[in-house]
Amino acid sequence: MTNSIRFSKVFGGMIAATVIVATCSPLLASAATLTRQLQQGMSGSDVSSLQTFLAVDPTIYPQGLVTGYFGTLTTSAVSNFQVRNNLPSVGRVGPATLLVINTQMAGGVSTGTDIDAPTFAAINANLSSNSAIVSWTNNEPTRGAVFYSTSPLVLGEHAYTVDVSGTTAMADANLHSTQSVALTGLSANTTYYYSIKSVDASGNVSITWPATFQTTN
Repeated sequence: MTNSIRFSKVFGGMIAATVIVATCSPLLASAATLTRQLQQGMSGSDVSSLQTFLAVDPTIYPQGLVTGYFGTLTTSAVSNFQVRNNLPSVGRVGPATLLVINTQMAGGVSTGTDIDAPTFAAINANLSSNSAIVSWTNNEPTRGAVFYSTSPLVLGEHAYTVDVSGTTAMADANLHSTQSVALTGLSANTTYYYSIKSVDASGNVSITWPATFQTTN
């Protein structure tokens, strides 16, 4: 399963082969429970679930990032949550904090605004020797882009965004549930790292974890 990085309110033919990438599952704060202790430096879908839960309350997690990476902003948000719930303010999710978070997650959280980032399905790369057409669908209309490079992509967490290294290819400016982006000028028989970004009408963003494809000879 391919995970996606999801965060909210940050900003507004030549087909010779096909690579299929597994789809992403949605992360819902009301349904998720955490099964392990979490701390700074860890990553995964459970970190995304934690961040989605914390982001519902801007007084706890004002940046609202759901990146799947437990960085300094998440540490601060967990500390704020612990203070709010009379727990030791250590900034990591230990056994006591895990119990409180899972109890509150099980109760569900509802707000009057759209805080749900898009989810991905049917990610597909159609390849030739010097190009690739990356396509995917989202569960809602979005604007799309693809980051790609022959070197591993680097993702950086910042106050209100996540930076991705590499070259960027954009889809058109309109909102679509089905997206397709052409990557041109590629080298033959070469492995490329790529990541997909989708932004919905409310500014919520999802970015897939970097995957790879290889152009043909």
